[in-house]
Amino acid sequence: MPEDVHRELKVRAARAGQSLSEYALAILARHVATPTLDEIVDRVARRTPVEPSAPVGDLIRGERDAQSA
Repeated sequence: MPEDVHRELKVRAARAGQSLSEYALAILARHVATPTLDEIVDRVARRTPVEPSAPVGDLIRGERDAQSA
């Protein structure tokens, strides 16, 4: 690991009141918990398309009318 990266991680860990290992583990855990764009695209692609029961404009207009009533 480059020295400047190591140094900055140590500084940030200290500010967070954590050891370097704790801080790095927390960063990695957050990174792994966040899906990548490719994973999101894959999830969306596997979903069954939904066809609206009426034209979308009519549905939006109906919602707006219901909110203003």
